[in-house]
Amino acid sequence: MQFEIPGRFPGMNEIVAEAKKGKGKYQPYAQMKEEYTNMVAWVAARMPKFNKIDVTITWVEPNVRRDPDNIMAAQKFILDGLVRAGTIKDDSQKYINSITHRFEVDKQEPRIEVVLEEAE
Repeated sequence: MQFEIPGRFPGMNEIVAEAKKGKGKYQPYAQMKEEYTNMVAWVAARMPKFNKIDVTITWVEPNVRRDPDNIMAAQKFILDGLVRAGTIKDDSQKYINSITHRFEVDKQEPRIEVVLEEAE
């Protein structure tokens, strides 16, 4: 099963900057996390339920400026959104077998493509 999220998510640099705004409090980061987690949950709500999954995330960026490790920090929002939608029970290793990241460029249509496959 596959779903797509238009645009791009904040990377690790933006996540850390948002957390620093709270001066020791997590409110700005919590608001960011809530927004992106809910976005994924809304899209994933129509997905079937899985016992254990292999996840492939293709990060389609508008250019090659951001480092892959910076980009894929947003996988937290995706996995938590899958849990919130009920697609998986939890985002622990008991329910996630593997996560694969791919990176592509599309100036006109940046997006995140998520493929879920039932793991054995």
